[in-house]
Amino acid sequence: SKLPEFAAIGRSNVGKSSLINCLTGNDKLAKVSKEPGMTKLINHFLINDTWYLVDLPGYGFAKTASREARASWLDFTKDFFISRDALVHVLLLVDGSLPPQQVDLDCAAWLAECEVPFAIVFTKADAAKKGAPTPAQNVRAFKKALSQVLEVLPWCFETSSRSGRGRSEVLGYLASLRELARRNGGP
Repeated sequence: SKLPEFAAIGRSNVGKSSLINCLTGNDKLAKVSKEPGMTKLINHFLINDTWYLVDLPGYGFAKTASREARASWLDFTKDFFISRDALVHVLLLVDGSLPPQQVDLDCAAWLAECEVPFAIVFTKADAAKKGAPTPAQNVRAFKKALSQVLEVLPWCFETSSRSGRGRSEVLGYLASLRELARRNGGP
């Protein structure tokens, strides 16, 4: 049977590669780039020979991206979400160091509308910017904005790739979902 897949998705500079490397404990797994939007393809990382972490291309990419490129990204990822039998769950990565971004709220609303199960992983939870709201304030604001669109908020995690904060919580969550999928006769 197919191995279960968990997909990570988020804006290009959300810190996706860093989070993947943090979760897997392998600094070399996902290429961390200074030039956001390097992941143009879908990358499958096999973890412990039992499940896949799927790295999807970032959205809102590099400023050079044309409207056609954005539209094709949407088609490409929509197909992926809707047609993958093995896809158990999506991790929507949101930059905790920024106030709520409409594109992230839209993505969450779209996943909910398509009934794709997902959780929100706030990255950069310890990246305080001078004179700007704290990550904790940004997370609260995002949840508040999202609760106006969704009746029930998904699970939310606050993480930091630098300190490893939230790593065990996210891994524990994924493990329980894998167990559930297995029990339900899924992948």
